[in-house]
Amino acid sequence: MQTQYNPDLIRVPLKAPFPYFGGKSTVASYVWQRFGDTPNYVEPFAGSLAVLLGRPHAPNHETVNDLDCYIANFWRALQSDPDTVAHYADWPVNEADLHARHYWLVTEGRERLERVIAHPDGYDAQVAGWWVWGISAWIGAGWCSGRGGWRVGVDGWERVDGGRGVDRPLAHLASRRGVHRKLPHMSGAQGVHRKRPHMSGAHGVHRKECSSGLIPYMRALADRLRRVRVACGDWSRVLGPAVTTKLGITAVFLDPPYADGRAEVYRLDSTTVYRKVVQWCIENGDNPKLRIALCGYEGDYDMPDTWDKWAWKAKGGYAGTAKHTERGRENARRERIWFSPHCLPDVSAACRIRA
Repeated sequence: MQTQYNPDLIRVPLKAPFPYFGGKSTVASYVWQRFGDTPNYVEPFAGSLAVLLGRPHAPNHETVNDLDCYIANFWRALQSDPDTVAHYADWPVNEADLHARHYWLVTEGRERLERVIAHPDGYDAQVAGWWVWGISAWIGAGWCSGRGGWRVGVDGWERVDGGRGVDRPLAHLASRRGVHRKLPHMSGAQGVHRKRPHMSGAHGVHRKECSSGLIPYMRALADRLRRVRVACGDWSRVLGPAVTTKLGITAVFLDPPYADGRAEVYRLDSTTVYRKVVQWCIENGDNPKLRIALCGYEGDYDMPDTWDKWAWKAKGGYAGTAKHTERGRENARRERIWFSPHCLPDVSAACRIRA
């Protein structure tokens, strides 16, 4: 059960209000068993913040980062103005609105973020609310990626470049680059649209009475995140001594884009960044002030013998998407987390595999 810091807020386990491929909520409790109650925590690939939100004890210093400005903006906006974020997220799932807001997010919304995200505390609550509303209704990958073959023309949506889209600078988004046009989730609601226990039976933002539950939910998340520093940029920027060891023993949770199987799953993706992440882990793994957890697939990394390798099986998410079902199931069985030498011992030794 997630510790609540404001007794007036709802008492439920805190999870991200949006679906996210590769989220680690199912392993968060084990990760914290290996980290322990460290005075400092850093998460360079924030995503849905599943591990941070699953922390079982009161936090001290915490820093998270994501290269995706939409993700970083959402967490910042939620910290500072949860009611406004909830206001913009509180809207029924509607196909026409989904595509119109998607187009707005990759054009005007993206331009807004460029103006505010460079500031340490900058955010845009409307962009955050529409982003989380849309990603919760979106099917599959590609939300706000700007990739796709549709644009808004004089007579409505029209195809461009044979439906493939063209990579061009942001200034050309409105005239050339396309966006995906998909049907939204009409059933099996997720993210801010899903049913939550504290919402008295309301299905996310689908029903009128949801406003009485969505705002407390967002406020509870804001309360948990009120002291978390949210950076937006390259992962390595939050791994220097000033952010890590100078603050004491530091737990570092690294969940980079995987080397195999997840290309184009995220808005900003990479199949090569993991090499630099692994290099950093090897160079810093023997530091007694660092407790590092590195996520990946079996066979992706050749870690030193001093690291522990823990096997687990993913459920749902990327492994369950129709396009990747067979491969996804295979990859779900290949999930591993490598723990550096100074992590706490595994009390469930039967689950451990030596690297």
